[in-house]
Amino acid sequence: MDCWRLDDRRQTLALASTGGRCPTVIYWGPPLPPDEDLQAVAQVSQLDVTGGMLDANPDLSLCPEAARSFPGQPGMIVRRADGERIIPKFTLRHVTQSDDSLTVTCEDPVHVLTYLAVLRIDPETHVIEMQARLKAQTPMHLHWLAAPVLPAPQQSDEMIDVAGRWCGEFQLNRTAWSPGIRYRENRTGRTGHEHFPGLIVPCRGATNTTGEAFAFHYGWSGGHRMIAEELPDGRRQIQFGHAARMETAPSTEFRTAPLYACYSSDGLNGCAISFQRHLRDRVVTWPKPDTPRPVHYNCWEAVYFDHDVPKLKDIATRAAALGAERFVLDDGWFGQRDDDTSSLSDWEVDPRKYPDGLGPLIDHVHACGMTFGIWFEPEMINPDSNLHRAHPDWALGAEDQILGRQQKALNMALPEVRDFLYDRIAALLSAHEIEYIKWDHNRVLPQPDAEQTRGSYALIDRLRADFPHLEIESCASGGGRIDFGILARTQRVWLSDSNDALERLAMQHNAALFLPAAVTGSHVGPRRCHTSGRILDISFRAWVAAQRHMGFEMDPRELDDREARVLREVTDWWKANRDWMMNADIQRLDSADPSVIAEQQSARDGHRFVLFAGKAATSAQIAPRPLRLTRLNPAARYEINLRNRGDAGALSRGTLTLKDGPVTLTGTALMHNGLTLPWSFPETMWVIEGKRL
Repeated sequence: MDCWRLDDRRQTLALASTGGRCPTVIYWGPPLPPDEDLQAVAQVSQLDVTGGMLDANPDLSLCPEAARSFPGQPGMIVRRADGERIIPKFTLRHVTQSDDSLTVTCEDPVHVLTYLAVLRIDPETHVIEMQARLKAQTPMHLHWLAAPVLPAPQQSDEMIDVAGRWCGEFQLNRTAWSPGIRYRENRTGRTGHEHFPGLIVPCRGATNTTGEAFAFHYGWSGGHRMIAEELPDGRRQIQFGHAARMETAPSTEFRTAPLYACYSSDGLNGCAISFQRHLRDRVVTWPKPDTPRPVHYNCWEAVYFDHDVPKLKDIATRAAALGAERFVLDDGWFGQRDDDTSSLSDWEVDPRKYPDGLGPLIDHVHACGMTFGIWFEPEMINPDSNLHRAHPDWALGAEDQILGRQQKALNMALPEVRDFLYDRIAALLSAHEIEYIKWDHNRVLPQPDAEQTRGSYALIDRLRADFPHLEIESCASGGGRIDFGILARTQRVWLSDSNDALERLAMQHNAALFLPAAVTGSHVGPRRCHTSGRILDISFRAWVAAQRHMGFEMDPRELDDREARVLREVTDWWKANRDWMMNADIQRLDSADPSVIAEQQSARDGHRFVLFAGKAATSAQIAPRPLRLTRLNPAARYEINLRNRGDAGALSRGTLTLKDGPVTLTGTALMHNGLTLPWSFPETMWVIEGKRL
């Protein structure tokens, strides 16, 4: 038996190969001593055999093999180019190890196939990044290739995955483990509101702040498949890969996207912080890394398609006065775009709306002290467009397909399509000082195809290479394309088209399991939310936006004097704190009151934090329950200050110390006794600042 291990301060991942077969994960959890006998670990982990079983248990390897009688879903399904099915059977060729990585190479000499699994551990973020590759001597059809397969813990009763819908993204599903498969597959051709490619497996008793948990994310923007399977013998496996049959053409080489995985011994937050740090510090490439994240203004919910230069200039002036630092011109500036039925792909400025081009508006925005951004939806085309009339063959899918938002998708696998889009976008970026693109994707694809995703990646990569100052936001009807694959090329995501602060409060809370504040756009919407009809106070709207990368997306002309004052005050607070908050760890708190959604954002050095406690509904009990903090130094003392104590209403009649001024408490008191906040109405937020003394 041969054994290998990857270690960091938090975890050990150990593999073993018996009889020259593909290696199996024999241990994943807290760090093992350096001198641990891995062969003994593997031997005591083996299952016994009894009646009704094979005489030996087939390996749950990095690529489980049907050829070795594996009873669950195999890690690979392939056919020859002529359609003949083959069942690979791999033997270990060699393992190459460095301080932080393992490369496993296996071969099938009969079918002349080579399987590679690359595993790399990040000692700072504690994320293990894994990728599988398949090489063949002759072209093959790929039905399924899993990223390196990991076992799931036996001490778990449930799994948590992420679903959603338009204006309701990042909803958590809890599914009990049972014999068989939890199988999720997204075949829409983009990441999807419905199927975020993530999974968390908490061990028994785990909460946000305590207990063991394992987490996974598949970094791919096309369709994906997730398998969480409990075998008949009780073992459990986790598989992620592209959706089945995404590779439509035979090839001699295939590879999965990266699978990101991590282990935590301090609750779901340990996984969340690993993913947040890894995405922000390893995956995203920042055009101006030393520049503070700017306060964002987007004009969509102020004007929609009704573009008028004097009106937009007035809005820009008002947005800048409120604290905005970036102005984004949304849909409606091009072609004959008066609604969503026409002109997608005709990326030329509409002379009816902009008789002198975009220059006068851009100059005015710059004169207001803001940078300028603009909206594109490059991968889409309206049938009513000049490009579709000239090149109907560039549209993806059948001529009689069902439209989505009155549009089709362009075939991004075609080089001529990518060249056309590059030329149109580059012409505008070259002619004007534009630092930002909101890159939208407002329909699912008519058919899944990995080449579509790779083509979109190639276009974005080319633009980023030629315009290195450019920042891009990934938007897909809101949160329909959020994953580490697109975020390797973009710097911001639009979490949802819902600007309803109450809905955002929960969405942001759940998305923090994977996403840091620096990439998560959150805007102060109109007084009456356009997607829910709910009317919310400006203070609540502003503080919810201040939890993430802050922006505005309303008509500033609707604000009364009080609303403008509150918005400026919260914006000024966000600017004063953004340097540390955009690098902070977002930690979900375990609230004793289910109506309170609370999180603690802690600076990396542990010397300060801010606690946001949002009241999402009426509490069952009359008085607020204490809220425990997390990850503080038990012996240290912290000055605690209720930042917005002036928001306390007349029904908050008690003489709480927090309402009078700062109070000093130890980390032990804050983590175990907690804070009892003032009484508040639903749809309000308390903001508590903490500073280590």
